[in-house]
Amino acid sequence: MSQANVEIAQKGIEAWNLRDAELWLSYAAPEIEWVPAGPAAVERAVYRGHDEVASGLEAVWQTWDRFEFQESQVRDLGDSALWLGSLKMHGGASDIQLDQEFAIHSLVSDGKLVRVQAFSSWHEALKAVGLE
Repeated sequence: MSQANVEIAQKGIEAWNLRDAELWLSYAAPEIEWVPAGPAAVERAVYRGHDEVASGLEAVWQTWDRFEFQESQVRDLGDSALWLGSLKMHGGASDIQLDQEFAIHSLVSDGKLVRVQAFSSWHEALKAVGLE
């Protein structure tokens, strides 16, 4: 089951890179909780449920005309997966460009994402999941 959880986490990243909120939400449970980090926390610190998450995704994509994840590795943690990679961003109005390491911890239950938490650094994410 844990490899399936890794695949769900990776499919969520792929849907994000496609800017497809409907596809991303198809991998998420109705009670999904998304905790963005840094530049993704446009409107609030935590989004709950499909409607809030869809609104948050749209806000991010309106603010950043490029917001793309590039994978380095994914760690199988049993009932969750830790995605480690980088994030490349470009602000549409601001013309700000960022390229930074990034991490996403995805908790999966019954084949659906139930909690997705982002981190602005690998160290912060590894510490949060007890792997520092």
